[in-house]
Amino acid sequence: MAYDLKIVGGRVIDGTGRDGFTADVAIRDGRIVAIGEAAQDAATTIDATGRVVSPGFVDIHTHYDAQLLWDPLLSVSPWHGVTSVVLGNCGFGVAPTRPAHHELIIRTLEKVEGMSAEALHAGLGATWPFESFPAYLDAVEAARPVINVAVLLGHTPLRLEVMGEAAVEREATDEELAAMRALVVEAASAGALGFASSKSPTHVGFRGVPVPSRAASTAEIIELAAASAEGGGRVVQATLGPGLLFAEFAEIARRTGRPVSWTALLAGIGGPGVDEWFRQESHALADQGLPVRPQASCRPLTFEFSFVEPFPFESSRLFTDLAAADLAGKRTIYADPAWRGAFREQMAGKGAGVLAGSWDTTVVGWSPADPSLEGRGVADLAAERGVDPTDLALDLALESDLAARFRMATVNIDEDRVQELLADPVTVLGLSDAGAHASQLCDACFSTHLLGHWVRERGSFSLEEAVRMLTSDPADVFGLSDRGLLAEGRPADVVVFDPATVGAGPLRRVADLPAGAERLVADAIGIDAVIVNGAVIRRDGVDVTPPAGRPGRLLRHGHAG
Repeated sequence: MAYDLKIVGGRVIDGTGRDGFTADVAIRDGRIVAIGEAAQDAATTIDATGRVVSPGFVDIHTHYDAQLLWDPLLSVSPWHGVTSVVLGNCGFGVAPTRPAHHELIIRTLEKVEGMSAEALHAGLGATWPFESFPAYLDAVEAARPVINVAVLLGHTPLRLEVMGEAAVEREATDEELAAMRALVVEAASAGALGFASSKSPTHVGFRGVPVPSRAASTAEIIELAAASAEGGGRVVQATLGPGLLFAEFAEIARRTGRPVSWTALLAGIGGPGVDEWFRQESHALADQGLPVRPQASCRPLTFEFSFVEPFPFESSRLFTDLAAADLAGKRTIYADPAWRGAFREQMAGKGAGVLAGSWDTTVVGWSPADPSLEGRGVADLAAERGVDPTDLALDLALESDLAARFRMATVNIDEDRVQELLADPVTVLGLSDAGAHASQLCDACFSTHLLGHWVRERGSFSLEEAVRMLTSDPADVFGLSDRGLLAEGRPADVVVFDPATVGAGPLRRVADLPAGAERLVADAIGIDAVIVNGAVIRRDGVDVTPPAGRPGRLLRHGHAG
């Protein structure tokens, strides 16, 4: 056979943004060898008549760092056409980590990324197959993931490695900074995609203490970003906060010569007018020729939570004591009239920030005491009962021994404003958070949601522009130099989808993580085939095991091989 795989009769949208065209796509030895007429025979042929044939989608903001080691299928991202992911965002990860710090890493990920500690313990096991960051990259490669993986070096595990528990308490000494710098150069030289850090006030870790990167000086962050570039890193990812804002982004971009992609420019974030200020500041940097690209999301930021782990509120001082309380202690606090009064005031607008008024966008997700309440709005139920929404939510929680769950849309709700941000040339599509907050949200379906909701239902973007947003644009920003386009000679990462039906299904809860931990997932609709490096890994919504095994590659320095 001349070809291993041939996709015939489809509308090729190649990722550049140019108009689609009808053509065949031929693949041999994992690469595209023809786009246009492919008359010779193929071992396998996919009829794509009436379908779109596009590059595989690129997800630049995931947290699969631990999950990959027990789930090389990296579900659910491939379901939705994602063929390349970036790990290590927000400065979080699992390497470098010495055995003495395993529990610190697990508890940090539990608090700040909403991961189940039980699942992490069971999935990673007592002995991790790495300590250094280069050894972690080797472990990723050995796991043979089904899709392509690039890894950022995270600031939080790096500080813990060098400073131990003092990492959350203070700035680094000159000697400690030198040690961290050497590890960053080592990691980048071994293939790290870049460096990631966070100063976000929402990033609160174990025992309610800010994560290690928040204790770092701005000078430390800039120096480590520079070290990453020195070793060959391609990008710097930052989660903004005090000491890591636009002046610092500009300095990092100038010092490193690398793009800075920051998280996240969302509609309504930070309160009235803040998202517009963020956007204007980003344009000011772009006007200076600085490659600073905020990440925007095409979905509302919606958390499903219980009051056992009330993630949306955990950055509030009112919830500081709750972080260290056991279940009985939490029940006592939630029942306390004085505490409830303070929480009511906060949610009415006296200190809740972006969450003020959020009961209006919150529904009951699960109510074991009264299932008839599920799907009902908290504010509506409170009005019916003549109580404050805060009291209603707490009462439902206490009636169920804190098991009741609520689904709260916090920001990115105003779709007209979201459309403006997505269409802005300064932004890049990101923030799926796939692999994190698994029991609280599932935005790994962002790609099918973009194609179904924003393209077909709202008509906000053409298919060509949406595919570019999902492929070549994020690949270019993050330095994934051999991904994001359909072109002859390129690796054959391909998605075949039906533009008339593609979309994300409703969220559903499953218990398929290690130790039986739960997560939310969303099924993909209208995805006919997902192909990674020439091998079909999904067909008509079902996983396929290629004859040669899982075909994903570790993208050291942003490319394979």
